[in-house]
Amino acid sequence: MGTVWQVRLSELPEGMDLGAVNAELEQLLELVNQQMSTYRHDSVISQYNQAEAGTWHTVPPEFALVLTTALELADISHGAFDPTVGPLVNLWGFGPQARSETTPTAETIQQVKAEVGWEKIQTRQQGREVLQPGGIYLDFSAIAKGYAVDLLGERLTELGVSGWLVDIGGDLRTYGYKSDGEPWFIAVERPNTQVREAGSILALHGKAVATSGDYRNFYDTQEGHFSHTIDPRTGWPVEHQLASVTVLEESCMLADGLATLLTVLGPKEGLAFAEAQGLEVYFIEREAQDEGVRFAETMTAAFKQYLKEE
Repeated sequence: MGTVWQVRLSELPEGMDLGAVNAELEQLLELVNQQMSTYRHDSVISQYNQAEAGTWHTVPPEFALVLTTALELADISHGAFDPTVGPLVNLWGFGPQARSETTPTAETIQQVKAEVGWEKIQTRQQGREVLQPGGIYLDFSAIAKGYAVDLLGERLTELGVSGWLVDIGGDLRTYGYKSDGEPWFIAVERPNTQVREAGSILALHGKAVATSGDYRNFYDTQEGHFSHTIDPRTGWPVEHQLASVTVLEESCMLADGLATLLTVLGPKEGLAFAEAQGLEVYFIEREAQDEGVRFAETMTAAFKQYLKEE
């Protein structure tokens, strides 16, 4: 997945070998990569993306769950989240291909945008069969990492681990408590492009957390600053001043997808959406001042209960 992963256990059940647990978790990560990585030409998603128009494809249950969830997020956000956004992501240089030396023209963006559209996806048999209508390029990069966190965590629970934290590239899920009986304390990273800096501290057990921001994956040209988050509705990288969005959910897959969805919506529309949906969300927005940039923090009422008491 192009990132690092780590697992912390509060205890190791009697008779369980740590090396065997590690090997089993790596097999699950390989399963997700083999199904959902656009960087692999032989993955399930790549085979679908390369398939002929009008063909139906039987997909594994894990793939079907992620696609079904992605389509649900697309529906409730009216396309702010879109699992078919891949061609636009690639066009702007944030996909498997190398970035072009020039910024895409408005005409090219509109041409590629015509290939995008979650409504074109048809499924049957509870999502286990997916139609390739022609030219559709699925991209699960905004949700598959969170799903992988869920997969590893749920397997640890099945193995009898009473407390764990799974972290894949900053997408996290916790269960139970640490060995000292305390919750898992998670720091929300401040949006700083120069150094990694901890911000607010969350006290979690039984919750997943995902953060989407524009301060790690971006590039600057003479034409401007371009974030890796593409708005499927316009075809352009998001242009608002929302620096990061942190979402708490029961499922890391949902937290991952919602963080991207809210980043696309931006600070005002995103906050209204989060409040309407009863979501646990923390927004950090840039505010320009004469002496530079300061950050304004906003959180939904449901989020505040997880802040660590000083």
